[in-house]
Amino acid sequence: MSNRGLLAAVTAAAVCMGIVYAQTKQGQKKSSGGGELGYSDTPQLPNQKWKVHDVERPRPRDVAPGARVGDPPADAVVLFDGRDLSKWQNRRKSRDGGGFTEARWKVADGYFEVVGGTGDLVSKDKFGDCQIHLEWAAPATVKGRSQLRGNSGVLIMERYEVQVLDSWDNPTYADGGAGSIYGQWPPLFNTARKPGEWQVYDIVFEAPRFENGKVVKQANATVFLNGVVLHHRQEFIGPMAHRIVKQYEAHAAKESLALQDHGDPVRYRNIWVRNLGAYDQP
Repeated sequence: MSNRGLLAAVTAAAVCMGIVYAQTKQGQKKSSGGGELGYSDTPQLPNQKWKVHDVERPRPRDVAPGARVGDPPADAVVLFDGRDLSKWQNRRKSRDGGGFTEARWKVADGYFEVVGGTGDLVSKDKFGDCQIHLEWAAPATVKGRSQLRGNSGVLIMERYEVQVLDSWDNPTYADGGAGSIYGQWPPLFNTARKPGEWQVYDIVFEAPRFENGKVVKQANATVFLNGVVLHHRQEFIGPMAHRIVKQYEAHAAKESLALQDHGDPVRYRNIWVRNLGAYDQP
């Protein structure tokens, strides 16, 4: 091939590549609909008002996590930071006339401890759908057995109980051990630590929904004890009860978190809650 022919061939190839490149860029621009921040010409997602990678879809807001695992995130409501019980009050037992008193459980060395006979400890803040983190320890000195050993409970909305119990080498009924949804569902596993050691609950709770005084969506919870999942979106049959099945009764969309006074000196620390309802996606 002559030099003139070679030049003509190269020129033709370059023109062709330029056309393809231009078409490709044009196609990318047309299909991007927003480029790196999303797209506007993608398919509709089923049962959502958004498209795939929708450029108009609100992005999650930033929430700084805790500095260490277990520390409260920036948007958490800290119910106990090791110093005082200003976020809590005691509920008098019905035999004492009900109502509330100033929180009377013992605070020492970064934890607080159940004082038997003072009544359940009830948070002043109220929550609906939420994420709960708390740490607890059964007494190091073992006394009693079954339900009379390190017994307390996490009463979400003051009704729906995740059991606290010394379940280390302590047989009891299946739906009454540590991590059970008390009286309803046993935990998938027994992951309790030894008496006196700190145990960690992480709970994601979805509140029930009511219409015209009747439950239309049952409460459910995902529960981790010491990093192991014990329940995954397990529905509550109803409020906590002993030896009976209790039915749902309509209540407010947000209620207090309570810790049960069962008479045993169970300890608690590092308690925080995150409201989740505000982040429901449309």
